Amino acid sequence: MTRKFAIIDLFAGPGGLGEGFSRAGCDTDTPMSIHLSVEMDDHAVQTLRLRSFLRSFDTFPPEYYEALNNGTPLPSWKDLYPSNWELAQNEVRQRVLGADGVFEEIAVELDKAREVNHGDTILIGGPPCQAYSLAGRSRNKGKQGYVAEEDDRHYLYREYVRILDRLVPAAFVMENVKGMLSSKVDGGGIFSRVLDDLENAGGIGYRLLPLATIPPADGQRADGRDFLIRAEQHGVPQARHRVIVLGIRKDIPATEITSPLLGDPAEPVSVAEVIKDLWQLRSGLSRQDETSAWQSAVRAQAEAIASYGNIDRGVRDIALQVARDEALPCERQSRRFLNSEYLPGDLKAWFSDDHLSCALQHETRGHIPDDLGRYLFSAAYAQVHERAPKLSEFPDFLQPRHRNRSSGDFADRFRTQVATRPSTTVTSHISKDGHYFIHPDPAQCRSLTVREAARLQTFPDNYFFCGPRTKQYHQVGNAVPPYLAYQIAKAVRRLIG
Repeated sequence: MTRKFAIIDLFAGPGGLGEGFSRAGCDTDTPMSIHLSVEMDDHAVQTLRLRSFLRSFDTFPPEYYEALNNGTPLPSWKDLYPSNWELAQNEVRQRVLGADGVFEEIAVELDKAREVNHGDTILIGGPPCQAYSLAGRSRNKGKQGYVAEEDDRHYLYREYVRILDRLVPAAFVMENVKGMLSSKVDGGGIFSRVLDDLENAGGIGYRLLPLATIPPADGQRADGRDFLIRAEQHGVPQARHRVIVLGIRKDIPATEITSPLLGDPAEPVSVAEVIKDLWQLRSGLSRQDETSAWQSAVRAQAEAIASYGNIDRGVRDIALQVARDEALPCERQSRRFLNSEYLPGDLKAWFSDDHLSCALQHETRGHIPDDLGRYLFSAAYAQVHERAPKLSEFPDFLQPRHRNRSSGDFADRFRTQVATRPSTTVTSHISKDGHYFIHPDPAQCRSLTVREAARLQTFPDNYFFCGPRTKQYHQVGNAVPPYLAYQIAKAVRRLIG
């Protein structure tokens, strides 16, 4: 008889890890389902609850597709399907892990999951990463009186370990930023402490396995850098490098591992391959936003770039083409698809839903006219050179006027996502201004939409992010790519039977 595993998802965000594990759990040979998700952010919790509710049906309810396809608000699920909605409310808890009393509350659900499932549970999640990330550490250095040893965020992983000790799952997956490998506290590396705590958790202990390399044959622990996963090597159209540790409880018979659990590196998937079926859009203007005004502003910026004295010939040609284009985009949002045949094979099935006839949350934000010129130049340069230009390579009239522009700290300030390669890492910073996430088409002069960012993160097209647009971006940037999580889930199930 095939065993079914209950999943506990900590620091769940909008549900990237959970979506991948749930999708893998729908396969008859690897049944798994989420028992509990814990997240602190209001809007991420709303997204999690909606997704939990939808997963309680074999096929999503027709009212969901009616609302999405017609562009109308979602109905009251509590009124339409009260029992299903109650299940979702119970599954998703808005709690701050590490806060007083939260562990004691969660422990009740942990004990229930372990007992009901006879120990067949899986723990997943990624403690917040601000204290470990390179960007976060750079910001912390600038804070007067900052002491790393006093930053509780360095030790939030211990809450994960505390729950691991209580649940004693068959397996766990812990995700964090690459910076954890080099982060130091009290003069020592934090990652070695994390691995020690994970290895000794639960009384029984865990075998710690890398997913993208073959573990040592002698049973020794893998080197820290072996736990680094490069998402672009596993079908994700994004160069997202994250530390992911897989733990298998030591009383589970060891399986000989002779090849990487995630398989050999795959051919990279490019930005263009996963977003070019989405409708072409114009950005907005931060003031007096009308299509004619936007098109006039774009043409003026294109002409200025083309007439600049020291300009790359290829960039000039593209700028002239945009300046003379009579068919510049005219819509700021669109629910239409161009042609789903553009999508690469495996991801086409992953993204698509035959019941969904529209693109969700594909709407642009507004920009000032000077930024239109910067975006146009950056995208044109990237199209010619297959890399985004450094700030020093921009024409002088497009240089931002802030005092620190020559410090080198903002060299990548206006970064186009090159069409022919995987994107750079989609982070929560995309919620702020979009300067690091410029669309590769020079004629669109804009940053990526929520849906385009979600595609780069491999969220299915029927995944709806709750809250205002800024919060939608934030959720997308904070997530684990679901398609990567799906592959990890399949590997976990192969090992624990």
